[in-house]
Amino acid sequence: MKHLLFCGGGSAGHVVPNLAVMQELRGSCTLTYAGSTGGIEERLATEAGYPFYGIDCPKLVRSLTPQNLTLPFRLTQAMKRALALLKELKPDLVFSKGGYASLPYLLAAHKLHIPALTHESDLSPGLATRLMAHRCKFVLTSFEETARRFANGRCVGSPMRRELFTGERTRARAKYGFAGKRPVLLVLGGGSGSRTLNEAVRAHLPALLDEFQLLHLSGKGGAAPQAPRGYVQREYENDMAAAYAAADFVLSRAGSNTVFEALALKKPALLVPLERASRGDQLENARYFQERDLSHVLREGELARPEALLKALALLRKDEALQARLEKTPIRNGTPAVLAAIEETLGTL
Repeated sequence: MKHLLFCGGGSAGHVVPNLAVMQELRGSCTLTYAGSTGGIEERLATEAGYPFYGIDCPKLVRSLTPQNLTLPFRLTQAMKRALALLKELKPDLVFSKGGYASLPYLLAAHKLHIPALTHESDLSPGLATRLMAHRCKFVLTSFEETARRFANGRCVGSPMRRELFTGERTRARAKYGFAGKRPVLLVLGGGSGSRTLNEAVRAHLPALLDEFQLLHLSGKGGAAPQAPRGYVQREYENDMAAAYAAADFVLSRAGSNTVFEALALKKPALLVPLERASRGDQLENARYFQERDLSHVLREGELARPEALLKALALLRKDEALQARLEKTPIRNGTPAVLAAIEETLGTL
């Protein structure tokens, strides 16, 4: 039985797609997850029932700070620990979902001549992908344009959990207590939540509840103490199939995984891309889909303008042609294509 080691972390966006692929391989391969000790990947992989191994993976801080001066030393130390781990585990293949928590393992895999694949979700490839692309068998991507940037690039789409497509609307609305004709707005701030988006929603909550019922996934520590009728809060939702099935519209950050899920499930979305403390990947993702008339976009800075959020959601609700365009989009679950690339790579061993 082949042994596959999955790595990547720092955010749920780097972990959840890995788990979607691992779900399909369970029982046919030995599966291990590796990442940064104490990172979100440790919690999610452990909860999913996979053995987890962690080391201290250094992260580049996107600002001028003395901490970055120690990065080469800390990365060298992390690679030594990753080397020791891979020598012990002896995986047949390393699969990376990117992020700083994947870099030491990819470097170690290359040094040990263990084949590796990496998947890049965003339109603009991250630092770990750019550094390791030539050391991987394939650079798998969610966007065609991204794949063309690499000699070994291959567009496979965005890996998604199969259960996302199993939600049933009537049962899902009953689960959250939604009734009547008002549409349901699903608010997503990413795996760790979005304070900016949370605050904007709550600042306009009475007006929003005149038009929508709200399912607000606020992130850890983001739930407000009071919840008026028609407003359901969750810090985190394990049953995303129900969340999407209950929703008529989505208000979300523009992380690639979430956007592709909304498109695959044919949910009209208003995207508010993260711009501060970001390399700009979410803004690029949002613009890409806005230019193709597959989503609406509200810039983060506009949230502070009076009623900007309400007006943007009103435009989304009135855009009846958007639903027709979503029904025609060919975007689907990318997990089968990722599995085919893994099988192809294992077949060359």
